[in-house]
Amino acid sequence: MTLLGFDRCRAEIVEQTGLLRAYLAGADPAAPVPSCPGWDLGQLVRHLGGAHGWAETAVRTRAAEAVSDDPVNDVPRRTGEDPVALSAQLGDGAGRLADALRDAGPNTPVWSPGPGETAMWWARRMTHETVVHRADAALAVGAAFHLAHDVALDALDEWLTYSTLPEAYEGDPALLGPGRVLRLQATDAGAEWLVDLTGDAPVLRDTGGQATVEARGTLTDLLLLVYRRPAPGVEVTGDTALFDLWLTRSGFWLQ
Repeated sequence: MTLLGFDRCRAEIVEQTGLLRAYLAGADPAAPVPSCPGWDLGQLVRHLGGAHGWAETAVRTRAAEAVSDDPVNDVPRRTGEDPVALSAQLGDGAGRLADALRDAGPNTPVWSPGPGETAMWWARRMTHETVVHRADAALAVGAAFHLAHDVALDALDEWLTYSTLPEAYEGDPALLGPGRVLRLQATDAGAEWLVDLTGDAPVLRDTGGQATVEARGTLTDLLLLVYRRPAPGVEVTGDTALFDLWLTRSGFWLQ
């Protein structure tokens, strides 16, 4: 279920990019990014710009087969980078992506590395890619990170949807098993999710029931937690080893 519409996603890509660019004013591109070990701020910005360019190429060309993600993954460290130039390049790339999405429309078939294969898939994925890397940049420069509830809800929904794919639960160590139920509870939104791991595949529910392990925190902190970012405001109780295994296995698509 996509909670944000296509035009909202397009707008959020530009908006979230603009908020990230504001962190770059006066920042040192060589500053380390604690949530992305081994990366500096310049690498983070170029990684996100590469992701926007990857998506823009796929959408603009109406790709029917895989598009190289080298610009996303090949992000060498550089010295003496100009934060103003980095910021401008990032903003330009986000604008080109938003324009390509507008020209395509949400239902246009486009190859994607995840289930969906439409321009809408790219709009949603790049919205939340930008959100999470804005959080990384905020941490790197010591800025506060705030996120609208509906954006955080949609980002959590996307992540949880991917957590039910076979890549997340097949193989070793075993994730599924008797009595394995997780609960995520948003303390600021009256929302919760149950992840039932007791069957042949994970099942998501939004209704009550007994859980083996629970995580309670704000929507934004829960989102940061599932993305393995610092989220000190989240309280995890119960079978924490199961919770950590679930996070690791379900994050396969982020590797």
